[in-house]
Amino acid sequence: MPPVPDEFTGYDDLPAVARGAGDDGPRTPRFDGDVSAMPDRACWALQNLLARRYVSGDRTPQLWAWVIEYQELLRIRLSELDLRLRLATELEVAFVEQVGYDSRWGRRLLKRETIQTYDAILALHLAKHVRAAREERVLITTEEIHELFAGVSNTIDRDLALFDKRIDKAIDKLEEIEILRRHRDDPDTFTVSPAITAIMTASVITDLQRQFEQFIGSGEEPADADPGGDGGRSVGVDGEGHVGDDDYRDPGSSGTDTAGTHHADTDDDDDTDDADEGDEW
Repeated sequence: MPPVPDEFTGYDDLPAVARGAGDDGPRTPRFDGDVSAMPDRACWALQNLLARRYVSGDRTPQLWAWVIEYQELLRIRLSELDLRLRLATELEVAFVEQVGYDSRWGRRLLKRETIQTYDAILALHLAKHVRAAREERVLITTEEIHELFAGVSNTIDRDLALFDKRIDKAIDKLEEIEILRRHRDDPDTFTVSPAITAIMTASVITDLQRQFEQFIGSGEEPADADPGGDGGRSVGVDGEGHVGDDDYRDPGSSGTDTAGTHHADTDDDDDTDDADEGDEW
């Protein structure tokens, strides 16, 4: 009878395997020609991070679980595209931000969301409102949102009907970018997405507060005085959370693509890095 080998004791010296890198077993190709190196769930998590403004545990718990499970693999794939994965685990919110650096060859893949003055003011107040509430689910009504603008006394806002119209357009914009969620059974009530506290960091809130105070104290009429326009100036927040204050301009002339959430940069003739033109949400 051959001798029984001693029990192997070197498990601790074996190389560690990254979580999510190979624990799904053999995978079946999703389509003809599929050469994916990642598990299907990691691929689906990556696709949703690129297609959505954010992934949240409250709305899509399965996607959130996959983002957490495969986050290291996702960071690698996103880095290859000059993108960074941002996780706010306490809020169960994940989103992707563009990383900027000097290169004539790099291309911006994320769509830039341009928000105007009233959109930024509303986002500022909602972020402060959520932080102060410290509740898991924060509700706000249309009337309460209008009350948040009580301090705005710019000369262009003396027309109360136009003033209310601009606030309503700001509500529509924040609903479009999924910061506000309108209730189906009560269209005048909204749930504020917890993602706003992840996107609106303390430094962004401070800078927007400064711009807001300058705006309401200026007493100057913005160049865009067209009743059909948004009014005010475009406020820019880059991928690092720094706020820039653009010159007054016609919101319709910014050239920003507003269809969809993200887009590929297809301007092959322009080899210069694009300047930020608004909040990248």
